[in-house]
Amino acid sequence: MSARTYEVRTYGCQMNVHDSERLSGLLEDAGYVAADGGRVADVVVFNTCAVRENADNKLYGNLGHLAPAKTENPAMQIAVGGCLAQKDRGEILRRAPWVDVVFGTHNIGSLPALLDRARHNQRAEVEILESLEVFPSTLPARRDSAHSGWVSISVGCNNTCTFCIVPSLRGTERDRRPGDILAEVEALVAEGVLEVTLLGQNVNSYGVEFGDRFAFGKLLRACGEIDGLERVRFTSPHPKDFTDDVIAAMAETPNVCHQLHMPMQSGSDKVLRDMRRSYRSARYLSIIEKVRAAMPDAAITTDIIVGFPGETEEDFQATLDLVRQSRFASAFTFQYSKRPGTPAATMDEQVPKPVVQERYDRLIELQEQISWDLNKELVGRTVEVVVATGEGRKDADTRRMSGRARDNRLVHFSPEGADPRPGDVVETVITYAAPHHLVADGPVVSHRRTRAGDNHEAGIRPKTSGVGLGLPAFGVPAPLPESTGCATS
Repeated sequence: MSARTYEVRTYGCQMNVHDSERLSGLLEDAGYVAADGGRVADVVVFNTCAVRENADNKLYGNLGHLAPAKTENPAMQIAVGGCLAQKDRGEILRRAPWVDVVFGTHNIGSLPALLDRARHNQRAEVEILESLEVFPSTLPARRDSAHSGWVSISVGCNNTCTFCIVPSLRGTERDRRPGDILAEVEALVAEGVLEVTLLGQNVNSYGVEFGDRFAFGKLLRACGEIDGLERVRFTSPHPKDFTDDVIAAMAETPNVCHQLHMPMQSGSDKVLRDMRRSYRSARYLSIIEKVRAAMPDAAITTDIIVGFPGETEEDFQATLDLVRQSRFASAFTFQYSKRPGTPAATMDEQVPKPVVQERYDRLIELQEQISWDLNKELVGRTVEVVVATGEGRKDADTRRMSGRARDNRLVHFSPEGADPRPGDVVETVITYAAPHHLVADGPVVSHRRTRAGDNHEAGIRPKTSGVGLGLPAFGVPAPLPESTGCATS
């Protein structure tokens, strides 16, 4: 009998993308094989997000599309996990009774057993835990990319932002031991990966659980000691915890990219207070100034919410002013979305949708002009690009390929003079700038073949086993190297 096939469909943040790699690893260890896309898989897993208002509609719409396939093939199984599953629980089965398994954010390792149990008992299985069962990084992972990898340094969040539902779904912050993190990074590099992104709901509060407020800067420096690791990124920090030692570590560690994604959310101190963001606009701007002083080439990006309850035109103008001063390379902009269970959902003075839309349009116009101006400054410069897939369309006439520069800008380039593969590294000269990407249409300046490129060409994606016990409750972690520089609160 042939092996059962699986497909994981992912919604939401990078943490969910990484969790989906874990789910794929678990299923493959249990004997499943990835579906080839030609037909509906035997097991379809939805890894859901609950942050946006339309998350519910998107999930239930997609579940509805699968109902006929389930009727035609009763042996097919559908599983729903992630943040929306943690929030909705039994509601999922009420609205979509053809679902076989519902599991939460704290027990993704249970998926294969729940599928087996549902198949054996011929009934739906729901398992939602209230706290973390095992750190996700102790689980195997089938990585999506041959050249880049996600590495979780913590899960959960200790902040209480009034618009955010994540802490109630992912729990309080739990930090991994530094040695386990570095062991996972080394395992990825051994598999040919040349770039890692350190992940956490608030990466720069890393160390709070074992009492080292300088732990994140030390971790960045330790990553700089790993041979073969060419690029280190991280997401997302919180301005209230951003310290000078982290800026120094970014500037002084050669493989840490000069790229910073730091959510601003609003430029209005009143709105920030209502959001419970625990910093104010002056503090935010001072961090931007320090980062640029240490790394003039840094590309800084952000998140901004428009139309938070009670936001006035004056408040919105403060946001526009801070955007002008900060000069972000790009911004992820969101219209405020009311999420049941968050304090903001019941606040007075909900801003009318037409007002939110009009403000949003003005913000987009301003940010796109800033992004375009900054990108035009790069025309004529040589940039290093790691070639990637899924980063944009190839042009049929120019045969352009795509990848990311060290500052994470998207570059579409002509492979003239080389035959690069995804995972290889090229240098190329920027010839044109647009608000959201750069173009390099001349011949490639240099092309370096990499093991990641070899693996991509051979169809090999890294498979990593779980690393370490993960939770510092099992013992005090060994100290990281001493940090240099000072820190601010």
